[in-house]
This record gives sequence, structure tokens and C-alpha cells, in this order.
Amino acid sequence: MGRYPPQVSGALPVLGHLVEFLRRPVELIGRGHRECGDVFSLRLPGRRAVVLLGAERNRFFFGETDRKLSIRTAYPFFERMFSPEFYFFAGPEEYRRQREIVVPRFQGRQLDGYVATMRAETAAFTDRLGDTGEFDLTAELGPLVMRIAARCFLGPDFGSRMDHDFFAEFRRFSAGMNPAAPQRVPLPSVVRSNRARDRLRNALGGMLRERREHPTSPPDFLQALAEAVYADGAKVPDPVLVNMILLFTWAGHETTTGHISWALVDLLTHPQHVDRVRAETGELDLAGVKALAHLDNCLHETERLHPVAHLLVRQAAEPIELDGHAIPEGAMVIAAPSVSHRLPEEHARPDEFWPDRYTEGREGRLERQALIGFGGGLHRCTGVHFAYLEMKLVVATLLRDYDFHLLDPDPRPVPGMHTKWPDSPCRVRYARRVPSVV
Repeated sequence: MGRYPPQVSGALPVLGHLVEFLRRPVELIGRGHRECGDVFSLRLPGRRAVVLLGAERNRFFFGETDRKLSIRTAYPFFERMFSPEFYFFAGPEEYRRQREIVVPRFQGRQLDGYVATMRAETAAFTDRLGDTGEFDLTAELGPLVMRIAARCFLGPDFGSRMDHDFFAEFRRFSAGMNPAAPQRVPLPSVVRSNRARDRLRNALGGMLRERREHPTSPPDFLQALAEAVYADGAKVPDPVLVNMILLFTWAGHETTTGHISWALVDLLTHPQHVDRVRAETGELDLAGVKALAHLDNCLHETERLHPVAHLLVRQAAEPIELDGHAIPEGAMVIAAPSVSHRLPEEHARPDEFWPDRYTEGREGRLERQALIGFGGGLHRCTGVHFAYLEMKLVVATLLRDYDFHLLDPDPRPVPGMHTKWPDSPCRVRYARRVPSVV
């Protein structure tokens, strides 16, 4: 068997790379690539960590998930936030069983209803903006994305009652997503997250019971889950359904808020692409949104440059040999979209915002396939197509209706291990555009 991967420089006595890993993980992994190449190790207290970079190793990372690599043991905080036998964190067969319940809700005619909801919420958002003003991107787009998720997944009545307090409740719940925090230590952020989780579970459980007593027709996402059965006809337990609704509502705002905010930053920094997006924007129904080809390329370029989930983690379930390196059982195995997406040997002009790279024939297709901002393999984000529809519709609407000016140039991502939203302040000034008269 090969040797343990080379270790990046800068390890401290006792703590190793822990402090830098928690404060500047992307910079640490970038340095590791420069010093050691595509496979290297970090020293963390009490455990070994191996970083895998590049498209070939990413294919191994996702292809071996649920086999040589475990997603369940890699994210202990998610077990507390949701449940040990739920979705990604269940065994492979149970994951597939639960996934079969929700996949149909992101396909076919369901998408028409979601687009109608996205249009309505985005129109209400622009009405609140008025003709001129300024706002912080994540502070305003976060609640908009949450309202869209709530109406699509929880129904119109709940969505119409939702306000910033509900958004804040999900932010408190998100604070429990801390890979460095000991899971059994009652840190204030963990306590707040647990309390928010319990309040949300109680509310969602009540909504399921209400739908069974007063069903809607045709069935929406919530109604379909309230009536859900497994493929063998067995009833899906309510705790699974509650966690499922909680997951999709939470994930539907956590990643999309950051991605859509970065997309506007990228576009406003490159106004020639704003003009191209406006030129292709027509009727924003499902067909019209799908036809926004250049905006789709722009959003994929934002995914490449600013992956909101900047690190993905698995745990070695057995000893592994990879490219002549030995990865011991129990080691943390890390894929880093934040670094892999900018490898110059795989992405031409790696630090440029260049959406047209995806139109470059075979090379463009390979570059798009190499993106892992939404995961990969069987565990690729179930709602990725929903997310891209939502982002395309919201961005196209805002750019069609307003001129924007970025007030805080060159925004940086939030520091540390948090989801990589643009750090505040990240403000825009806006003015309503006068429609062209032919």
C-alpha cells in the first residue's frame, strides 16, 4: 500500500492546522495544492484529514460515497439537526427509499406551479422595493428565497403569513451547522439551533395533520408528502416527513441565497453580461425561463467561482489506496469546490468571470460537468433544477426591471467555516428602468 499523503506546511504544536482550517479553510487548501499537488493531508487534533482536488478525484469522492466513503459519519451535526436515519444520513437503501418520495415533486408539471409561485413572490418583492433605493443583497434576497421555498413546499397560506421572523428562525436553526463544535457540548449557538429545530418541527407536524384533515386538490408538495407511502405501500412515518420538509425549506434558502447574491455581484461587475441577459429575456413562464441560455451560463460561472458549499466531507469507511497514497480508515476526506473549480490545468482563465467557457464545445461540456457546487453522484442536490429555475427567474426579473449599482465593490465571502454568502455589507443601489417604447 502507498504512503500517507504529504502534509501541508504551517501545522502548530498540538493544534496542527485546526485554527487555520476554521478561520481560513479555502486559503489553507489552496496553499496545500501549491505545495503538495492534488492529494495532501492536514493535521487536526485527534483525527487525520486528506484533501482530494480535481475532476478525477472528485469522481472518486462521489462515486465511492456509501461504499468506501461515508457521508453519514462525516457530518455529526446534521444528525442532531435532523435525525440519524434521515435522507443523506441513512443507509444507502433507506436513502433511495426516501428519495423516491420527493424526486417526482421536482419534475414535469410540478415545475409550472413552482414558476408561478416564483413569479408572484418576485413581483411582490419588486413592489416593496418601489422605484429607487438601496439594500444589502443577502439581507433582502434571503427572505425572498425563503418565501419562495415556503410557498412552494409548505403551501400558499403559510407563505402568505411568513415574515422576517420565520427567516430568522431558520438562521438560528442554521447556526447549528458547525463542524468544529463538540456535538454534546451545550454551546449557545447549538442550544439556539436545537430550540429553533423543535419549534419548526412542531409547526410542520401540525401542518401535516391539518392537510390530512383538509386536503387540497390538486395536491401540492405538502399535500403529496402528507399522503406519501413508500414504493412497497408502507406509510411514511411523520418524523421522516417533517425532517424532509424542514430539509428542503432550509436547504432551499441556505445555498440559493448565497448563489443568487454572488450572481448579481458577478453580473454587476461585468455589465456586458447584464446587457446580454436583458436581450434574451422574454416572457418568464417555464419555457421562457428555461430558454435563458446565457443567464444559465452566468449562474454556472458563479457556481464555479463562488461555490456556497465550499468544502464537502466524507469519512473513510475502510483503508483506501488512491493514486499511490494510503488513506486510513476513519480519516476525514475533503473535496473542495472552492479550490478545484479554479485549477488552471482544468479551467482556462480560472479566476475570470467567463460564462462563454460553457459554449466551447466538448471542453465547455467538460467544464460544466466538473462543477460540484451542488454535490455529485447519487447525492447530488435533489432540488438543483428547482434552484436554477428560481435563480434564473429572480435575476432576470430584477435586471429587466431595474438598473443596479454595486455600492461595495469586491465583496469577500463570509470568513470561517460558514456557508459562503457574500459578507455584509454587500449593498446595491437601484432605480426602476423605463420600459422601451417601440
